Amino acid sequence: MGALQLLGFVGPSVNWWALLPQIILLGAALAILLASALAPQRTSTAFATVTTLCSAVTSSIIAIGLWNDVKTEGPSSSIASAFGVDGFSIFFTMLILIGLAATALLSHDYLDREGIDPPEFHALLLCSAAGAIVMASANDLIVMFLGLEALSIGIYVMIAMHHRRSEARESAIKYFVLGAFSSAFLLYGIALTYGATGSTNLVHVRDYLDAVVFRDQHLLMAAMALLLVGLSFKVAAVPFHFWAPDVYQGAPSPVTGWMASIAKAAGFAALLRIFFAAFASHDVDWAPIVGVLAVITLVIGAVMAILQTDVKRMLAFSSVSHAGYVLVAVHAASADGTSAALFYLFTYTIMVLGTFAVVGAMGTDDEHPLSRYAGLGRSRPVLALGFTVLLFAQAGIPVTSGFIAKFQVIAAAVNNESYFIAGAAMMTAVIGAFMYLRIVMVMYVTDEEEERTSRTWHWTTSTVVIAAVGFTILAGVVPQFLIEFAEDAVPILIRG
Repeated sequence: MGALQLLGFVGPSVNWWALLPQIILLGAALAILLASALAPQRTSTAFATVTTLCSAVTSSIIAIGLWNDVKTEGPSSSIASAFGVDGFSIFFTMLILIGLAATALLSHDYLDREGIDPPEFHALLLCSAAGAIVMASANDLIVMFLGLEALSIGIYVMIAMHHRRSEARESAIKYFVLGAFSSAFLLYGIALTYGATGSTNLVHVRDYLDAVVFRDQHLLMAAMALLLVGLSFKVAAVPFHFWAPDVYQGAPSPVTGWMASIAKAAGFAALLRIFFAAFASHDVDWAPIVGVLAVITLVIGAVMAILQTDVKRMLAFSSVSHAGYVLVAVHAASADGTSAALFYLFTYTIMVLGTFAVVGAMGTDDEHPLSRYAGLGRSRPVLALGFTVLLFAQAGIPVTSGFIAKFQVIAAAVNNESYFIAGAAMMTAVIGAFMYLRIVMVMYVTDEEEERTSRTWHWTTSTVVIAAVGFTILAGVVPQFLIEFAEDAVPILIRG
């Protein structure tokens, strides 16, 4: 310490209160692993689930406190401006914690049923959630990359933990290899950003681009393109989506729900923070590319979804299409577009978690052909009703949160005078609705062709489905509270 003082080294100030949600999640992961190592016979699934839920609830309470601080004192930063404490980061922190609690409940019965080790699974889930929060809060590209890897590595292993299924191992390898490619693109983009601006800090990059007029922008254009490609892999935007159907189909259902909801939300959080906090002054350069990505993602996702016969692959291409709607909002490059993207991500996360709760309740993960859902409306009417509401919400039917989300996204495109993109979004919404209605028709109209595996609907799954359906209807009928929450989270440019 004395030598460092002689050299004039001054460490960055750390706001531990702002870092407390991540610290709690990582502490819970270590506690679960320690308990399983010292008393493996006494470490039950209930212990791991309760520990994860307690950490999520505690972190949520702290996030609410941070939100109040931001509302009263304004946004701030920590660790030499590398970590942002603002409405944007807290919005995603609360969303990620909701997803963590829901996934912990969904996995409670699933892990015992499929013979997966609960302590390891929950520890990885907690570390993955902490990485997602870091991605949404990072004000430095290096820190954001660390959060991305923490999120992704946990998912790789959680997919492969279903060791009895070769499809799960294949999905984990495929996701790992393509994840490595996306990380390479992202790292190359970070390096070129540093070369073009002299910094990886988003605040410094923003200030530099506001003050400097480039004679040759090729290096900066290449940096933005590589960053966009790397994050497009993570959110499964076309043409970087080809891993999604196979990985979603082979992964355990709770992990598929986690990937389709929280991993996608974290990827979009990073994309929004980078392009709105750092590259906002160059939106004329990146917005047209995002618009092209949005249109082809919408079209390919909707068309390919209706061609599938496996429900998990249907929902995988549906997830691709939903990424296109968020990209439509990103393309608007405005405050309205950003708040529409946040609203869409929040509502979609709840919908997809409830959807995969139903998928997981339908039996083993060997396969999910559409015929398995035949006659579900008569044999399990409550389950079918919840599934129907969630599917209608994803289709954008009125009186659901999905309708409000799609309306806001299309309105942002219209306000930006992007009429072609708005028209494409409306057209693909109609095409995509066919896939959702196809599943509903099979549940209520088609006679049951095969005897379905009889399985008790566990109370943890019931809790998630009921909560998801209730929120979906509430946000569809009275959406103002969530709209205001998203609008308050939009000012993401901190001055620290």
